[in-house]
Amino acid sequence: MKKGQVYEGYVERVDFPNKGIIKVGEETCVVKNSLPGQKVRFCVNKVRKGKAEAHLLEVMEQSPLEVGAPCSYFGLCGGCTYLSLPYEEQLKIKGEQVKKLLDSVLNRQKDGYVWEGIKASPKEYEYRNKMEFSFGDEYKEGPLSLGMHKRGSFYDVVHVDDCQIVDSDYRLILSLVLAFFREKETSFYHRLRHEGFLRHLLVRKASRTGEILIALVTTSQKPMQKYPEEIGATLNVTDEIQGLVEAFKELLLETEAQGKFTGKISGILHITNDSLADVVKSDRTDILYGNDYFYEELLGLRFKVSTFSFFQTNSYSAEVLYQTARDYVGDLKVQGKEGGAPIVFDLYSGTGTIAQLMAPVAGKVIGVEIVEEAVEAAKKNAKLNGLENCDFIAGDVLKVLETIEEKPDMIILDPPRDGIHPKALPKIIDYDVDRIVYISCKPTSLVRDLEVFLDSGYRVEKAVAVDQFPWTANCETVVLLTKV
Repeated sequence: MKKGQVYEGYVERVDFPNKGIIKVGEETCVVKNSLPGQKVRFCVNKVRKGKAEAHLLEVMEQSPLEVGAPCSYFGLCGGCTYLSLPYEEQLKIKGEQVKKLLDSVLNRQKDGYVWEGIKASPKEYEYRNKMEFSFGDEYKEGPLSLGMHKRGSFYDVVHVDDCQIVDSDYRLILSLVLAFFREKETSFYHRLRHEGFLRHLLVRKASRTGEILIALVTTSQKPMQKYPEEIGATLNVTDEIQGLVEAFKELLLETEAQGKFTGKISGILHITNDSLADVVKSDRTDILYGNDYFYEELLGLRFKVSTFSFFQTNSYSAEVLYQTARDYVGDLKVQGKEGGAPIVFDLYSGTGTIAQLMAPVAGKVIGVEIVEEAVEAAKKNAKLNGLENCDFIAGDVLKVLETIEEKPDMIILDPPRDGIHPKALPKIIDYDVDRIVYISCKPTSLVRDLEVFLDSGYRVEKAVAVDQFPWTANCETVVLLTKV
């Protein structure tokens, strides 16, 4: 195969995360965003060391597995990968992908390991409790849009007003905000020119309590005025968003009578962000209405979640994930050294969800997390749940482990997508604990780290995948490591 040439072929399988594998003669090509069984036309854009990569031009024949998508933007929006497949087929694909990656490393183990398959999400649709929508235009110089980026595009934005992975409250909020700013003809932030006002809309909704936090993210490139007196604030804000809170109040009154709005708005925020990077971050946060946090409940515990603190995006499946992790931990009472109460390290602890689930059966739980806001939330959550044996430390795991005097009896790892820092791995291994539970949201990072654990005298006893993100290309994996 040569770069720039166009070919046709059938997708034999899909490797993690969304790599369709196609045979052309004796050669193999990777075509992203294709599905097993589809006949596709594709253009080769890279050939390196005999491996070809291509971008999808056209789906010529649907896969026999496809049954149609409930969202009109599927394929145009870059959010979902498997929405046109039955849920059982998506689970099968993800489970096989994770198993294949694990086997590539764990075939070194003489006695193998137990593969427990993949656990489904209790809710297939309308499961997300957080969305970051972008402002932009659907095409160059087109009208203002608010939604998700088009697949493969850094600039174009699709107004996903019938998105199926969020509930109707998200869709109402999305449409209201877009209509509000279209009427005002407000500019959006151009990523090339670094000019404009509107950047993102962050919406978080607790699945169990129904509380909603809304944050409008803008630049500071507009003249500032005072908030209206009825909001009860003396902070500065642009005239563009003075009426936004009132618009939401009207929405609540209108939809409450019709029963269309199921949640309760906990807070509305205005976040100013002048960073050149296309990420949601805060140079300044002003509360327009209510609070800058909401409450969520998981497995009998209550959690205070702030604007930027990490929390699993699928509360329903998070209960499955954390219950699985708790089962993998096993009986902590018999794991304490020298008969003492066991000490558990929860590394990359986020808002302390796992730590607090372990606290009732541990002598002490120490959580380490680099995001200070998440650590503060974890401390408040532990107090909220009446747990006095949880300590949370803000800092990089690599550096914090050098300062902790206690030695763990058990370690739980839940790192970000890139996995554990290579320099932190030896420090974790040096504790020489008998059992480690590793929770991973990216199996390719997991298998890289597992090689180090295997070289250091650990073996994988069992593993399972958990579908935390239905219809997307991602899932979680839980692995139990034991010392040989």
